[in-house]
Amino acid sequence: MTAQQLPLFPTEPPLAPDAPLSAALRLYQQHLRQEQLTENTVKSFVSDIRLLARYLGIGQPVGAVNTRDLNNFLAWLQHGRGVPCSPKSYARRVTALKSFFKWLTETKVLEADPSTAVIQFSVSSPLPDILTDAEVRRVLAVTQRRRKAERPDARPELLITLLLQTGLKKSECMAIVPNHIDASDPHNPFLYVRYSSPRQRHKERRLPLDPQWLEVLAEYQAQYHPRQRLFECTARNLEYVLTDVATEAGLAKHLSFEMLRWTAAVRDYLARMPPDKLRQKLGLSKISWRENGEKIAKLAASLEQIETRSPRN
Repeated sequence: MTAQQLPLFPTEPPLAPDAPLSAALRLYQQHLRQEQLTENTVKSFVSDIRLLARYLGIGQPVGAVNTRDLNNFLAWLQHGRGVPCSPKSYARRVTALKSFFKWLTETKVLEADPSTAVIQFSVSSPLPDILTDAEVRRVLAVTQRRRKAERPDARPELLITLLLQTGLKKSECMAIVPNHIDASDPHNPFLYVRYSSPRQRHKERRLPLDPQWLEVLAEYQAQYHPRQRLFECTARNLEYVLTDVATEAGLAKHLSFEMLRWTAAVRDYLARMPPDKLRQKLGLSKISWRENGEKIAKLAASLEQIETRSPRN
């Protein structure tokens, strides 16, 4: 038998349309792990499909599930289950359904995907807050004043400009060690985002940095002398830094790692960065991108409207 003829899951019998949802769920879980999704995502998607199986009957054949069943299931989640379904959970469950039945279709277990035409009931999921261009300028004016003060502090500018350039998560930012920064070519520096867990290695990536950021880095290193990690403090300490900057800048918003990550993503989107390149820059899986990509597009459209109405200041 050639490599191309090997079964998809050699340790399990192949699925057929009359296989129960319980059998398909075991193989789907293997598939998700082969896709190198985070363990939390795997657990959530498996839990969502297990909930569908309980609703339809754990022995329900996968080939007997139709679009009406899925629409009824989603309506039950919203109105009949008796347990509140948050907008975030609802959106994730729709994504899980589409992922599960797309996989069954791509592996030829099903001829047609019943999730393609599911009705996504209207759910008001609030968009995250981001900074406008004017707010970014106000924030950076504060960090530059602190950098050039009588007792200079380069940390606020180093942190905020790093997040605006890279869109890092808080955990990724806290994990940076000095040798993750490649300044061998000062005109073309890079940050390497590293993960210690093998399950998250697919999120590792190389992100370009503004050469001027290296000047701020040098000042910061002279002031703080980091050895083990770039930021040798707790994440809470850096959150206090962001809060202090926001207060001095007169922001009505709560400046956070998440806000800066979304702001960075929207700015890249408006700069016409190709969607897949932006997805990879943010370290998102293709499944996660479905929802997050839509949010970024909506935020970008909203920001463009704001910038069109507001005078530059």
